[in-house]
Amino acid sequence: MRQGLVKPLSQLSSILVLAGVAAAVWAAWLGWDQHRDEHADGTTTGPYEAWQVVGLVLTLLLPVCWAAFRHHVAGAVLGTTLGLSAAAYYDWSDDSSGLFVVGVGLVMMGSLAATGVVSAVIASATGRSAAGR
Repeated sequence: MRQGLVKPLSQLSSILVLAGVAAAVWAAWLGWDQHRDEHADGTTTGPYEAWQVVGLVLTLLLPVCWAAFRHHVAGAVLGTTLGLSAAAYYDWSDDSSGLFVVGVGLVMMGSLAATGVVSAVIASATGRSAAGR
């Protein structure tokens, strides 16, 4: 295999792996809780609790940091965003109001921003230059 082809294939594989990891972590933390909680005063909350979302974020932090440390920033950012967005779309698409698209968009923008910041900090903290990869 030619040397010039190795880097794009490596980046593509990191995007696909991180997308799969993000979707699996979504399923593990959020996929099983599908009912809303009704309180005595008639209000409803849910379907997710705060600890589930925190668990999702903390679990994804490890693969995102690993990918960014290895300078697979595209995989860390795009893969995680793709996986979370696809999982949110699949999980919420049965909403008859159509507002789930807004939620998926917010998940997409939030994960893109958060993974972008984390990846930039980790990649720059490693101190390796772009030429030395």
